[in-house]
Amino acid sequence: MNMTFKPSLPFYQQTGRECELFEMAHENGLPLLLKGPTGCGKTRFVEHMAARLGKQLHTVACHDDLSASDLIGRYLLKGGETVWVDGPLTRAVREGGICYLDEVVEARKDVTVVLHPLTDTRRTLMIDRTGEELVAPSGFMLVASYNPGYQNVLKRLKPSTRQRFLSISFDFPVSEIEIAVVASESRLEPGRVAPLVRLAGHIRKLSGMDLEEGVSTRLLIYAATLMAGGMSVEQALEAAVIEPLSDEPDVQQALRDLVATIYG
Repeated sequence: MNMTFKPSLPFYQQTGRECELFEMAHENGLPLLLKGPTGCGKTRFVEHMAARLGKQLHTVACHDDLSASDLIGRYLLKGGETVWVDGPLTRAVREGGICYLDEVVEARKDVTVVLHPLTDTRRTLMIDRTGEELVAPSGFMLVASYNPGYQNVLKRLKPSTRQRFLSISFDFPVSEIEIAVVASESRLEPGRVAPLVRLAGHIRKLSGMDLEEGVSTRLLIYAATLMAGGMSVEQALEAAVIEPLSDEPDVQQALRDLVATIYG
């Protein structure tokens, strides 16, 4: 059954031709892989495009314990009876919606086995427990994301899986766009957002510090939201930037010194 939804359009500031590529992938039934650091806008991009296309979005936050059954479905007891309950991937296939696997590299290996038939010309989903073989309708789209910077030997997306997807690389936007995004999301005036973005730029360029990643656009939005609500700059940055980025006192102090330099 095809269902068309018309949710409100989440704000997303395009930085290239990613929206066009997403639409073409959807039109041609091609899977899409989004690569980039945490908090740079991958999930918001998918939410924006799903709403723009009028498609139901099924988002799955992948983790170490995520199994194929979590995606496909399982039998559950309901009212004394055993009934089959579809998982998010199965629902998306049945409805012709979009299934988004966030941080797919974190999922167990049996998940990729399930995805492979959906990412080639077969476009099928086999449900072993019920004996069904679902053929994805034209509206179905599989989207996945991961952060290449966190990959290691034990958690790496295999080339055999990567090469089944179209791919888009995401990064933090240039300062003008990031100011517009943070201002729109937080309702803080752009003039007050600009120093936040400048601070983020300096943090992202830091080397020799115990930081796995630079500050995300998401954290800047959090800080700006607190400031828009009346919190002081120092308190907002402590809660939304310094504490989330590190637990090390020396690193935190270095970040506070950087804040003092930017804000005077």
